[in-house]
Amino acid sequence: MKIDLTDTSSSKINKAILEARRAVGTPAVGMVLTLVIVTDEENAYDSVRAANEASREHPSRTLVVVKRHARFPRERHSARLDAEVRIGTDAGSGETVLLRMRGDITRRADSVVLPLLLPDAPVVVWWPVDAPEVPSRDPLGALAQRRITDSYAVENPIAALDARAASYAPGDTDLAWTRLTPWRSLLAAALDQARATVTSAAVESEADNPSAELLARWFGRRLNVPVERVVTDGPVVTAVRMGTPDGEIVIDRPEGPVAHLSIPGQPHRVMALKVRTTAELIAEELRRLDPDEAYESALRYEG
Repeated sequence: MKIDLTDTSSSKINKAILEARRAVGTPAVGMVLTLVIVTDEENAYDSVRAANEASREHPSRTLVVVKRHARFPRERHSARLDAEVRIGTDAGSGETVLLRMRGDITRRADSVVLPLLLPDAPVVVWWPVDAPEVPSRDPLGALAQRRITDSYAVENPIAALDARAASYAPGDTDLAWTRLTPWRSLLAAALDQARATVTSAAVESEADNPSAELLARWFGRRLNVPVERVVTDGPVVTAVRMGTPDGEIVIDRPEGPVAHLSIPGQPHRVMALKVRTTAELIAEELRRLDPDEAYESALRYEG
């Protein structure tokens, strides 16, 4: 079910949500959190689709803040809020409200969002693009227990990671780190099997890949060894090599959903290691709302 509201307010949106719930017979008791997405019109569709897919695992109220640019000079200071309420099959397993803002109200988006939050439920804010310099100090970020950015969406990812390290606050995370979860699991398992001392390491990826940079920092922090960054054609992280006295431990994924694992003295293995969708990444992040100490440690490593 969809309800369109033009030149509206938070109270009218809340009323529309209640009316839509009654119409489709959908209670709010099953929703576990509020996900706030801050994006532009160009990226709104893909972001909402990913959130709807993630809501199958985490039923939530999704508030999509779309900040629109004024088309004419007279619109720059006139505040306008349009909304679209989606409930039922149009909103995955929760509720979705698109909040299209223009004018002065874009600078006070938190005053619109605050009355629409689910009571006594955690809040997660996700910036698919154009994240603030300090997410925890952003008015919307200050409402959240978890703040998700994506270094892939910026022009200079490595500089963005350094800025995130300087401004880190508990609850911050980045999808560039989330993409590494299968890699870190496989690498930890490989080291457990090899039971060898790692003396060097190399991470291979396309140039300026933020996930590769975080993986290299994580290696440096955990293994206390020099880590070489090797540029390849990609896509994303293509291989990791760890030097040991017995030979190299190699995880190689040049393309496709599988990786090849080589451990000295053991048979060659083929392992599943696919590139995950944005919906899968968001679903993973919504599973935990506590500070990610491993991410903080890797992010701040300067070796």
